[in-house]
Amino acid sequence: MKNIVITGGAGFIGSHVVRLFVNKYPEYNIINLDKLTYAGNLANLKDVEGKPNYKFVKMDICNFEAFYQLMQDEKIDGIIHLAAESHVDRSIKDPFTFARTNVMGTLSLLQAAKLYWESLPEGYEGKRFYHISTDEVYGALSMNHPEGIEPPFKTVASSEGHKAYGDDFFYETTKYNPHSPYSAAKASSDHFVRAYHDTYAMPTIVTNCSNNYGPYQFPEKLIPLFINNIRLGKPLPVYGRGENVRDWLYVEDHARAIDLIFHKGRVAETYNIGGFNEWKNIDLIKVMIKTVDRILGNPEGHSLGLITYVTDRLGHDARYAIDSTKLQRELGWEPSLQFEEGIEKTVRWYLDNQAWIDSVTSGEYERYYDEMYNR
Repeated sequence: MKNIVITGGAGFIGSHVVRLFVNKYPEYNIINLDKLTYAGNLANLKDVEGKPNYKFVKMDICNFEAFYQLMQDEKIDGIIHLAAESHVDRSIKDPFTFARTNVMGTLSLLQAAKLYWESLPEGYEGKRFYHISTDEVYGALSMNHPEGIEPPFKTVASSEGHKAYGDDFFYETTKYNPHSPYSAAKASSDHFVRAYHDTYAMPTIVTNCSNNYGPYQFPEKLIPLFINNIRLGKPLPVYGRGENVRDWLYVEDHARAIDLIFHKGRVAETYNIGGFNEWKNIDLIKVMIKTVDRILGNPEGHSLGLITYVTDRLGHDARYAIDSTKLQRELGWEPSLQFEEGIEKTVRWYLDNQAWIDSVTSGEYERYYDEMYNR
């Protein structure tokens, strides 16, 4: 697989995957395909845009004809599909956009890949369609396990001593039960990917990951939003009482997993990718406050007063927690960072790159494409 399209490559996770592949595989031709919606930012990839094995193509994944032509022109062998609308709050307000992009966009890619690969003498041999999804398709988990008991699969200890908040976890065999328009759209796209394998024998793989965090995340998401708000002394809006639990995965660890699964994962399989780091939102926020205040030289507890409790999100799932045992057992992957290490790196990155986050919050970043590609 030498000619690879990475959809959504200007986004948060996508830009890390593009960077990894461009730098690690100079013999590959990496095509970053992105529509450049509000969450796409080519400035995330300044360090690789001059590389000879990197190419950017601005395209809507729903444009079947254009993508089919790209498949033929670039002789695409592999697709790593990350492009998606991904913000739950936005999906509640505008479910049609999420259905269009996440469902019809995925179907457009699948059909174009099918038609092109089936036209080749070798057919599907040496080809791969890798679809990245979310743990939110599984619904919600219970919170009924006594605190203080480690899940049996946990491999990365937390210096804060955080434990599992329930005795059940998301497995690859967990029944789908999406609760938001976002997760419903992603669940539908997962089903289409699997259907293309079962119906047409297309070599597909699906992964479902937990919440990602790290550099270059669009600041509508919890961690970069709150780091920036703490820096600026703005309120920190917490849904409900902040008791909802999420499993957190450092984005570079996720990119490593994608690389490994793309090359060595078994066709037609599903792999769950989790960080083994369950945190209540309110506890996570307090860790961020402590870390930002320390780095900025503020007294301990200085920004705790910024916490503001707001009406809970509609359909807010109580707890997500992924069991990544299958990925560990089959391919040897595990997260490289303790959560506190990852948060320290993440906080320092955003504080050291205030120009980046200021350009995003001001909208200035949207000019970068015009400056680079319309000169």
